Amino acid sequence: MLNKITKRLGQRKKRILITSSYPDSIISEQFRMIQTNIKFSMAGEKSQIFLVTSPNDGEGKSTTAANLAITIAQQKEKVLLIDANLRKPSLHSFFKTSNSNGLVDILNGRVLFHDAIIHTEMGRLDLLPSGPAPNNPVELLGSQMMHELLQKALRSYQIVLIDSNAILDVTDTKLLANQCDGVVLVIKNGKTKFEKAAEAKKVLEFAKAKLVGVVMNH
Repeated sequence: MLNKITKRLGQRKKRILITSSYPDSIISEQFRMIQTNIKFSMAGEKSQIFLVTSPNDGEGKSTTAANLAITIAQQKEKVLLIDANLRKPSLHSFFKTSNSNGLVDILNGRVLFHDAIIHTEMGRLDLLPSGPAPNNPVELLGSQMMHELLQKALRSYQIVLIDSNAILDVTDTKLLANQCDGVVLVIKNGKTKFEKAAEAKKVLEFAKAKLVGVVMNH
């Protein structure tokens, strides 16, 4: 497991993409360290799909996913960032894009994969927003269509990074974790209780997901 890395975001706004706005900052360097440690953790394995989650809401997983995706794209790798938090999506607000179409529409057969992709200003980084809130998120994320979507994404991207619901809150995150090569768990210093972090680790093990590391936020 990669080392825990503390990101001191201070009083910065929640939606700021530090790795884009301040690429030479200490925080951006820490994200590059996270990326490097993930690579070392998965050395020798063909690993391309990673899930970012947390024990509970409000621990910084979406901020981490967005900044980590930018960091990977800055290293000249083609990245797809997927917002699979179908209940409380937020990645579209980070990149100031529409959420009218997205993952839900693809899984329901209303939109083609490439038509829902949004090309960001970050060069090699593309975004797949969640789309409108569905009535059946568990069924959608655990479906064969979701599996096929991830396989299709791998034909166009070197890395697929997925933002999800908190692992202890809903079932769909467990289903997603099982489909990924690795999981990054985000915990918040001063908020996440040890018992909840340990429980999240057990849930991931039960889902047969590989926990590649923990990011300590704040």
